Amino acid sequence: MADYSTRRTMMVDTQIRPSDVTKFPIIDAMLSVPREAYVPDDQREAAYVGENLPLSAGRVVLEPRTLAKMLDALDLQANEVVLDIACGLGYSTAVLAHMVDFVAAVEDDETRAEEAQSILSEQGVDNAAVIAGPLTEGAAKSGPYDVIILQGAVEVLPDALLSQLKEGGRIAALFAEGELGTVRVGYKLDGRINWRMAFNANAPVLPGFEQKASFAL
Repeated sequence: MADYSTRRTMMVDTQIRPSDVTKFPIIDAMLSVPREAYVPDDQREAAYVGENLPLSAGRVVLEPRTLAKMLDALDLQANEVVLDIACGLGYSTAVLAHMVDFVAAVEDDETRAEEAQSILSEQGVDNAAVIAGPLTEGAAKSGPYDVIILQGAVEVLPDALLSQLKEGGRIAALFAEGELGTVRVGYKLDGRINWRMAFNANAPVLPGFEQKASFAL
């Protein structure tokens, strides 16, 4: 029987804290949420390694450091409502739910969305809901949101998603740019998003967030 709680503590001590993530709510959430419950069965042994874990169809569970640094940059508050795009099997949703009032999560694979919802329920996470649908469309019904976070890289962000962010809200996105992606946090002011660089990280581009090829005549 693997000792996951020891591995979880090691993950926080060797991957999260050294990345200058020290806010108590983030550390507490990452020590509390059993990451091994939210990864495919064949990935459980690797649940606490410091790299992106593969899901099917080119999707990944972001490495713990990337997620923690995104949460740190977003400066989440306990009373906020968050939209979690591409939640996979629900790990990021569970971590967020530990820190905020409510999480609406979107997953484009219907089977995976159902699985994520059942894992969250089994784990007693009752302030989150997983919605199956196109990632680019978000979940307007539960919005607008204080915070939007994406669990994968993007080349472009659709207006349909940005419009679900409250005035004064924040969004964290990993922009795929060459070899090294850049995580930026955007602040919505007067209907426009003002972006600030946060840190570098890598992940595959999420379906629907690719730059459309433009054909010059």
